[in-house]
This record gives sequence, structure tokens and C-alpha cells, in this order.
Amino acid sequence: MDDLVTLFRPTGPTELGLVRESGYKRWPPRLDWQPIFYPVLNEEYAVQIARDWNAKDPGTGHRGYVTRFRVRRSFLDRYEVHRVGARVHEEYWIPAEDLEKLNDNIVGVIEVIAEFDGAPATASEGGPPGTRPG
Repeated sequence: MDDLVTLFRPTGPTELGLVRESGYKRWPPRLDWQPIFYPVLNEEYAVQIARDWNAKDPGTGHRGYVTRFRVRRSFLDRYEVHRVGARVHEEYWIPAEDLEKLNDNIVGVIEVIAEFDGAPATASEGGPPGTRPG
């Protein structure tokens, strides 16, 4: 059996809904304006994006998720790892036209391992604006 690489992907509720529809087996096709699929190499980086970007975006309903999935190393070996910031900010750049091949090389299921709710608190929830009651 091939060696497996564990990857992570921060996502919002729309993309996660499409993953759910696939039985947590496949990533949905990229939209026209999304030429690259960006799985990341570590959970810390995925958490940063899901918590600090997705969960703060009104377009996601202030929801962010971190997913984990495993891919055959033999497939990933054709792609470079790109560092896009600090050491922790490493990701693969998979062209949209290769996404189905990536999906075919996922072993197991795509798991949701973290969820973030960044919706601002309202006055009726108590506490100052921007906080969530414990």
C-alpha cells in the first residue's frame, strides 16, 4: 500500500455541504475564479485560516471548519510544497483540472476536526459586543 500524506483544508459551510453530499469522499469542483485547490500540510495553519478568515466572513455565516484527509504520496509527489509565510504556512497548489485525480487518491474519508463560530455577540446574548457568553 502507498504511503499516505495527511492534509488539512480550512473551509466554509458551502464547500463542506458539497463534501457531505459526496459521503465525505470528494472535494467539489473549483469555481471558475478558483484555478487552484490549496490543501495545507498542518492543522495549525488550517485552524488559523478557518478561525481568522472563514469564521469572520459574513459570507460564510461566520462559520469556519477544519478538515483532515489522507492522500497517496505517489499522487502528491508530482507537486511542490509551497511555503507562503512562516514555516507553518505550507500548502500544495493542485490545479483545478487535477482535482478529480486528487479525489481519486483520497484514502478514507474527509473528516471535520474543528469548527469555529465567529459571529459577533448581540446585546441580547449578554456581554460586550464581539464576545460570546461562556
